[in-house]
Amino acid sequence: MSVDGADEAGWELDPEDESRAVVEAVGRQIKLWRKAAGMRPAEFAALMRYGENLIYKIERGVRIPRPEFLDKADEVLDAGGKIAAMKEDVRQARYPKKVRDLEKLESQAVELGAYGNHNIHGLLQTKEYAHALYNSRRPTLDEDDLERHVAARMARQEIFDRKPLTTLTFVQEEVTLKRPIGGKMVLRRQLERILDIGKLRHVEIQVMPTEREDHAGMSGQVQLLKLRNGSTVGYSEAQLTSRVVEHPKEVQVLELRYGIIRSQALTPRESLAYIEKLRRET
Repeated sequence: MSVDGADEAGWELDPEDESRAVVEAVGRQIKLWRKAAGMRPAEFAALMRYGENLIYKIERGVRIPRPEFLDKADEVLDAGGKIAAMKEDVRQARYPKKVRDLEKLESQAVELGAYGNHNIHGLLQTKEYAHALYNSRRPTLDEDDLERHVAARMARQEIFDRKPLTTLTFVQEEVTLKRPIGGKMVLRRQLERILDIGKLRHVEIQVMPTEREDHAGMSGQVQLLKLRNGSTVGYSEAQLTSRVVEHPKEVQVLELRYGIIRSQALTPRESLAYIEKLRRET
């Protein structure tokens, strides 16, 4: 951590982001604590080992402080844990809005089913795979945005440990398990990760073979979430848009397709055996 590495302390916040009020409130609190300690911004920045300009940005609420920044500020300002406690307040603001919306849905799900036809589903991805995937986007993401997206994707994987357990099923197109995004070693570790997740009692992973003549997933990826309130919604993501599918007739179509896709894919046992074979060959 250094003055030169000021960007390491936080993420730039979209001016239109609805969580801006939370970040501004946190920034004001940090400023109040700094003033109460009798420190000028330059003194605070020196003790924090960050640039003075970054301190101004965080205090104005235009930059989201990272957890480690809040921990350090708590120590420097002798806040007794009060600044560090704000990490939860800014946690959600760290992530892009559409990711927050999806995570909110996933947090309410008692069942989640997903068919992926282009890359490994986000909930199954390793950090290295996710980084390589986002790094391949065009237009190119800057380092700040890339890291925010990767961090958000990793945070969503808390769903595997949530209690009560969420029933999770995934169908991956065979080609997604062979495409070496990030290189062969990244793919190998990704396959190992899928095998580990596939051993969990509340998770089933299936592979859709490329050679299948009948295939109900030719219209694209499918994601379905059965929520605690008894309703079922779909989630659709395309090139530049994403939307929640709530109309009963549309949800019914997605449920029909996903059920057929699962019936056409290899069984979970066959799928894990096949993924293990790919891992050995990678």
